Amino acid sequence: AGPQNGASGRRRPRDAECRPFPRCPPMPGCELSVGTCSDMCPAAERAQREKERRLHRFEVVPGCRGDQPRADLQRARSTVWPAAGKPRPSPSQLRPPRVLLAAVRYLAGEVAERADASRAEVASFVADRLRAVRLDLALQSAGDAEAAVVLETALATLLAVVARLGPDAARGAVDPGLLQAQVQEGFGSLRRCFQGLFLLYNLASCGGFARDLQLPATLRAARPCAQPGVDSAFREGNTARLFRLLRTLSYLPSCAVCGHVACRRRALARLARALSTPKGQTLPLGFLVHLLALDGPEEARDLCQAHGLPLDGEEGVVFLRGLYREEELLCPGACQLLVDSKLRGRTLEEVIMAEEEDEVVDRPESEA
Repeated sequence: AGPQNGASGRRRPRDAECRPFPRCPPMPGCELSVGTCSDMCPAAERAQREKERRLHRFEVVPGCRGDQPRADLQRARSTVWPAAGKPRPSPSQLRPPRVLLAAVRYLAGEVAERADASRAEVASFVADRLRAVRLDLALQSAGDAEAAVVLETALATLLAVVARLGPDAARGAVDPGLLQAQVQEGFGSLRRCFQGLFLLYNLASCGGFARDLQLPATLRAARPCAQPGVDSAFREGNTARLFRLLRTLSYLPSCAVCGHVACRRRALARLARALSTPKGQTLPLGFLVHLLALDGPEEARDLCQAHGLPLDGEEGVVFLRGLYREEELLCPGACQLLVDSKLRGRTLEEVIMAEEEDEVVDRPESEA
């Protein structure tokens, strides 16, 4: 049985909710068939990409060197889409849902956790291949339940990869805006069964809640019960309650909400207004680490120094009136405590492919 408080943010859709996006009856003569390509990339396309040397290094046979790298049959992914005015691909060029699901599992299990590439490169590659998965699915007549499973798994993979970007994203060949747009597009297809994650990703968004209110009451009641508390704490600026609730979320909800941890700067500004004196007073860094759910004293020191607050040795920060300053938003750290630690020894693929979470991380005794 899954957790009673629904903190995972994921739930299996009922039969009536499996439809990932509304479909109109096909026009006569325009019916779509199901893909029949059993390979990760059609043979003709693979040969063309090898000839034109358009293979990503993640797709090349390990150890293969030279001017003509060969594609690994287990790794190559279809990325060629029909241009405007071109005929639709034939069924032999489209991967059926089971192959698409295998492709997503490969991306989650073999690519997303690669240590020999920057997280920005990994995110760019995974996002591009997931777009190809969505397009293959849209160009065929797959069953609603099959399509929902593929789209759900793809969205969970993308959320995890985006959450792992960290501070090196600005130095890599990845556009955070495009990634965010792709995540929102994924939520648009699966809002009924991923509603909790959608609201956490769009924390304090009026548009998100407007869409939430359009759903039936039964679906609104099925969202994670921690989510309304997280949203209200975020809106009210209740830092202590917010980060206490964020600690209780499991892995995927934490990936969805991690983009909002930049509110730590707002919390630090309030502390500076409340505690700063002409002579200055010292606050232990350990208190900041606990209050803001930071990964350790080093991250706390970086945060304070970035805003002009002097340190008192290695263990304290001095709040002196007039010294706090607003600077450019720091890139978020790795979020080890709030995100990565919640894998709890499992691989990313194991978490993403799990149909439901069996436990809640550090469930609090009281939400107040």
